[in-house]
Amino acid sequence: MSLASDAVAVRRGPLAVAGGLLAAIVVASAADTVLALLALAVGAPDDFQPLKAPSYIFLTAVGILAGAIGWAVVRKVSKDPQALVRWLVPTLVVISFVPDFLLYGDGGATGVGALLLMHVSVAATAVVTYRKVMPLS
Repeated sequence: MSLASDAVAVRRGPLAVAGGLLAAIVVASAADTVLALLALAVGAPDDFQPLKAPSYIFLTAVGILAGAIGWAVVRKVSKDPQALVRWLVPTLVVISFVPDFLLYGDGGATGVGALLLMHVSVAATAVVTYRKVMPLS
């Protein structure tokens, strides 16, 4: 098999990609729920809105879908997408922490810590999914 046919063989159809992204949203939202419940159990404020399911599920879906668009762009335009993703993903996750730190006054260390862990959890779930349904090679 040639290199070109190998690359084509790993491409997934739109339904597989959509199904994978939906599964990632469900899995990441479930992980976020566990993190939110743990944070609330150990002292995060009960009225801290980012730990309410509608808030984090919506933002989880937005993050996974936005990440998928970015992943697709990297796949298409980068000469070495593996190398680019290796530094781009952690950089973007760290940048995504900034708004959470601004919520420290409302959520305290426990609430903000849970949000940071949620970002990492969503990113990890997304990357595993993207690698399966939108391989870089």
